[in-house]
Amino acid sequence: MSEDQTETAPLARAPARESTSLAPAREPGLLAALSRDVAEPPAGGAPPAAPSRARSPRRFIMPIVALAALGYGAYWAYGWFVDGRFLVSTDDAYVGADASIIAAKIAGHIVEVPVAENQPVRAGDLLARIDDGDYRLAVDAAKAKIATQDATIARIGRQVEAQNAAIAQAEAQVASTEAQAEGAVADEKRASLELDRSQKLADVAFGSQQRLEQATADHARAAATLAASLASKTAAAAALAGAKDSAEVLKAQQVEAERVRGELVTAEAQAERNLSFAEIRAPFDGVVGNKAAVVGQYATPGTRLMAIVPLQAVYVDANFKETQLGAIRPGEKVDVAVDSFDGRVVPGVVESVAPASGAQFALLPPDNATGNFTKVVQRFPVRIGFAPEALARATLRPGLSVVATVHTRDENRPAPSLLGLFGLGAKAGEAK
Repeated sequence: MSEDQTETAPLARAPARESTSLAPAREPGLLAALSRDVAEPPAGGAPPAAPSRARSPRRFIMPIVALAALGYGAYWAYGWFVDGRFLVSTDDAYVGADASIIAAKIAGHIVEVPVAENQPVRAGDLLARIDDGDYRLAVDAAKAKIATQDATIARIGRQVEAQNAAIAQAEAQVASTEAQAEGAVADEKRASLELDRSQKLADVAFGSQQRLEQATADHARAAATLAASLASKTAAAAALAGAKDSAEVLKAQQVEAERVRGELVTAEAQAERNLSFAEIRAPFDGVVGNKAAVVGQYATPGTRLMAIVPLQAVYVDANFKETQLGAIRPGEKVDVAVDSFDGRVVPGVVESVAPASGAQFALLPPDNATGNFTKVVQRFPVRIGFAPEALARATLRPGLSVVATVHTRDENRPAPSLLGLFGLGAKAGEAK
């Protein structure tokens, strides 16, 4: 008898027994037949086979599932004990970059925009060109003014040289008049002495009157010559002083002209600098984004033309809760799971922790000193950086949402173990 027959036979016989018990008088023949079938052995003299039930595989499923769940739970618990309890994670994290907004420094019409939206550029590549005609004219005018000033300085220099020659001549004239004055003084003394002698001789009637008159005339002439020499000396000295004053004035004019030339040189440098701003170049390697510059547009100082995003220097700002900051230190490893990459992990490292919570840098910082108070867990931005090779394998773009998980366990120390939990690991280490 098969298993299905064994299970269905009692169900088939049950109605018969129920019917027999309910109506024994009505069906005596059926009851007798059934009793005879049970009591009589089958033909051939063999006893009836005892019904057997095959073992069902379902009786082994539950133990296997229980063992698997127990093993997985043990594996998960061990992983949490060794590494999981040292992981600090947050999904309030986004990719960022120090993008540069490219703007015009001078006014003018844009005549060339050689880059396109989303185009990679290198540092120094031309991004846009502004019409530089007016600025070239300004440079030429500044150079012409410098040339004119150089001629002025040269003219004043020659005047200074001529004045120096006049000073030398005046000095020689002063020396000559001084010599003449000294000679006139000597002549006046001799004439005075001669006059005295002639006067004395005339008084004693020893000298002639003619001699006295001659001595008197010579003395008067010598006195006049001395007065003229002294006047010439004074005039020569005054002329020398005037020549020196003129020379000082010319030298001052020369210095002033040289300083004016310096101002003109500065103006030329400013004109050349303005001319250089006509070519707008990339400040660093990156990708062009948000391009607004078009040919023919009139740009003014400060006009936004485009942005350059340095994809090779992106970072992640993860906003951890204040209750998670206790174990976060710069230099710790970080697993950054990027949502746009289906959770692909990019390795990073903690670079720094913000000095204050994000609320402190808000336009209107919260003031909890008034009114009712509800404690809110604050968040602190944590800067996460990436190695160049990590960014080369996965291109991150600012604004992407990520999940940052920091490994806070000190890798310089051995990993926790069950023996160490019971104090056996330390003893084993000391024994070694």
